[in-house]
Amino acid sequence: MVLNVNDNIKTVKMNASGRVQGVGFRWATIQIAESLDISGWVKNEPDGSVSILASGSHENLDHFIEKIRQSPTSFAKVRSLQINYIAKRVNKGFNVKY
Repeated sequence: MVLNVNDNIKTVKMNASGRVQGVGFRWATIQIAESLDISGWVKNEPDGSVSILASGSHENLDHFIEKIRQSPTSFAKVRSLQINYIAKRVNKGFNVKY
């Protein structure tokens, strides 16, 4: 699906903490993002949390956030999810950032 209305595209910067590293969290995040046509990246942080930058339609982004909040794998456990809407936009693809 191609969106022609740029105003419908939103971007969030999120930080998930809990049991989110070493449990397939980044891989699962990419799978969810691709299934919802979300662009951006996911990155392990030195403090044990995971940062995510995600752009997509408002509706898809809401679904994406909810799936991350519920922990994308059965091994992960998101205890806290900070969400900040930002002006930046990611145009294409979703990958791991190192």
